[in-house]
Amino acid sequence: MNVYDSARMADSLVAEGYRRVEDPGDANIVVLNTCHIREKAAEKVYSELGRLRRYKEREPSLIIAVGGCVAQAEGAEVQRRAPFVDVVFGPQMYHRLPELIKRAAVGKVRDTEFPVESKFDHLPEESSGGGISAYLSVQEGCDKFCTFCVVPYTRGAEFSRPVAEILAEARRLINRGAREITLLGQNVNAFHGEGPRGTDWSLGRLICALAELDGLWRIRYTTSHPRDMADDLIAAHGLVPQLMPFLHLPAQSGSDRILAAMNRRHDRASYLRLVERLIAAREDLALSGDFIVGFPGETDEDFDATLSLVRQVGYAQAYSFRYSTRPGTPAAEKPQVREVVKAERLRALQSILDMQQEDFNAAMVGRVVPVLFEGAGRHPGQQRGKSPYGQMVHVAAPDTVVGRVANVRISEDRGHGLAGTLQEAAMVPTTRCVA
Repeated sequence: MNVYDSARMADSLVAEGYRRVEDPGDANIVVLNTCHIREKAAEKVYSELGRLRRYKEREPSLIIAVGGCVAQAEGAEVQRRAPFVDVVFGPQMYHRLPELIKRAAVGKVRDTEFPVESKFDHLPEESSGGGISAYLSVQEGCDKFCTFCVVPYTRGAEFSRPVAEILAEARRLINRGAREITLLGQNVNAFHGEGPRGTDWSLGRLICALAELDGLWRIRYTTSHPRDMADDLIAAHGLVPQLMPFLHLPAQSGSDRILAAMNRRHDRASYLRLVERLIAAREDLALSGDFIVGFPGETDEDFDATLSLVRQVGYAQAYSFRYSTRPGTPAAEKPQVREVVKAERLRALQSILDMQQEDFNAAMVGRVVPVLFEGAGRHPGQQRGKSPYGQMVHVAAPDTVVGRVANVRISEDRGHGLAGTLQEAAMVPTTRCVA
């Protein structure tokens, strides 16, 4: 989502006559878009600002802006620790970035309010193509209030964009060359956007409508919450061939006691039932997940339950983290697990998850899979693309395959990706959904 937001920030500035540059030394404006989900991500902001300070000292007219969730959560602290920052703005305010920059000419600016209007209603059209694979934000915010998470405080309540607006942006992306679109949201499957005639559409229904757009061959979505996997969304995995068989479904823990303390609103049994239903809808579906170790109060037995869940489900990929205290969240006030224990548990969990990912990738060898080619590889005569499961695949092939789907026989698992030989062109799926 931050990649998408950063692109839209750039769009708002391009519309004002600016252009992107790679070197901060060549810039009139430098914008940092930030994440507050973990302490490490937030501290990186201050480290980067320390680097940018040299440019500001060399050229005082340089405007430095800090946006996103760190700005929203601790804007005053940003200004205290980095008083040379000119603009601080929250993730719901980036449509006002050109205006805020103009105001910075006469003094420091901080704007972290939650505006009444939707930022999407005031953004210009995309200034450049999103590539073969593109992102499209359909939902923002979260109403779940997991006790470890800052998202409801930095992104606000759940908000879904209108269906017509999403379809219009999707068509623009397709016209600019996108063949795969990933739908984004902090809790994307809670989507309930206004459709034609004022009816609410679910994410499953939106996916069905997107699948009917000519030129869109692949659809993905992230990040989902187990509580919001509606029946029609589960069914879509079996009915819509454009919907890729790879789903990010965070569990966070395998312990019912810890899940309750996290306010996750699902338990181990319901998560496993959901996985069974998804596999029944599409048997080749693979899962990725999120896990937090060392949550306040987590015992050895609780952690063992997480390891047990991981072994039972079997993940193609997963993200795992030590619990990070986020100020203002309920879990931050609880007695904390020692860091050395967190580190030991993370190593044990990642050992299993890494093995599962290696096994999943190794099982691809010998299979023929459709690959959407996105561009040139590192070596001459090599092209790269993505499998349905998001793995990068490298193939010796002419550049005419870029932007197309072709079958590839996987011959090698290289750890960081797959390699194979080009086969025949693959069929492009078509879908006609019944509203």
